[in-house]
Amino acid sequence: MTQTQPFNFWRNLLHIASYDTQKVLLQKRGIISLVCFTLVWLLILAYPVKSAVELMSIQGFKEFVYSFAHASNAAELLNWDTPEFAVYWFFALYLFPMFSLIITADQFSSDRQRGTLRFFLLRTNRSSLFFGRFLAQMIIQGLLILISIIATIGLIIFNQATSFSDVFITASLVWLALFINLLPYTALMSLLSLYANGARQASMLAVFYWVVLTIVIGILSFYVPQISLLELAKPGVQIPTMLNSSGISVLHQSLIPIFQTVVLLTLGCLYMQRRAL
Repeated sequence: MTQTQPFNFWRNLLHIASYDTQKVLLQKRGIISLVCFTLVWLLILAYPVKSAVELMSIQGFKEFVYSFAHASNAAELLNWDTPEFAVYWFFALYLFPMFSLIITADQFSSDRQRGTLRFFLLRTNRSSLFFGRFLAQMIIQGLLILISIIATIGLIIFNQATSFSDVFITASLVWLALFINLLPYTALMSLLSLYANGARQASMLAVFYWVVLTIVIGILSFYVPQISLLELAKPGVQIPTMLNSSGISVLHQSLIPIFQTVVLLTLGCLYMQRRAL
């Protein structure tokens, strides 16, 4: 490998990430997606998050949280310093992965069907294109998380006199934890979009992968308990544990999604190198 090749790889990767980010954020389709995302979170902020204090005092909501957490220490969620962030954390942990499966589904499939991937590959290599598009999707999702968190901070400040420094620390930890949590979902869609014939098929394949893996592991672990380690192959396996956390502990499960992301990106890059485009 020549000395300029690593430089060209990173330069092309960043150029592709920048181009794809602007394309999504500035085109009509991307703007519509942003509007839909904003409307969904406005509804969440306007009702459950705004009424967080009252909501967290309702016994039915506590039982609802316990049913998701599958653990007796789910009360940790009910002990956050800011109830608004606790309710936001609960909804964000489950909603953002669903958003991710939808908005990152068309990383390669449409371009492959139109033949435009070959056009891109005349100007860059496959690795730069693969990782550049993955990075673009993470930048976009990072911005979406940031928008929702800023809106939540505004609501917290409006509702009560709270130390901004404490809120900022909590917001930073929550943003980082959610961002890391979305890495394997996006990596999975990077891989599946190379195989699928469209965004819808890629999303369906992701759901199929998750459901089948859950059923198979559930059945096999009944006979061979050690097989439950295969749960690590399923994005989101750490979410119930993350739900039972607050403060710096929201990052304690970060190694799991990072490990999953490395494996999925490696598989995706290898498939990208061998697939006829």
